[in-house]
Amino acid sequence: MRLLLNILWFILGGWISGALWLLAAVILAVTIVGLPWTPAAVRISCFSFAPFGKTLVEPPARVGSVILNIVWIVLAGWWLALHHLVLAAALAVTIIGIPFAWQHLKLAMISLAPVGARVVEA
Repeated sequence: MRLLLNILWFILGGWISGALWLLAAVILAVTIVGLPWTPAAVRISCFSFAPFGKTLVEPPARVGSVILNIVWIVLAGWWLALHHLVLAAALAVTIIGIPFAWQHLKLAMISLAPVGARVVEA
């Protein structure tokens, strides 16, 4: 079932999300200032390509990751999370869209504070 849902996710827009996150990771890597957020963007892109069967794990907060996440929320995280929340609300209206809405909620959570978060198999 996970495989089928991941294939549907990928075909119906997951490839766009993952590709845009990879592009963001490249842009962040090119700029010296964005290097601390590059691994987080790559992690989110891998999660965006196939989110079913994966879950997010938040490690204990460290000073460096908290500061980077605060800067991230102010500059980019809030509107990325809002985007995923709007998509989740639209998808949750239909019964068939509920699993996809759940994945957008997970993407909204990682979009708010990506530094330090890990994606693991469920």
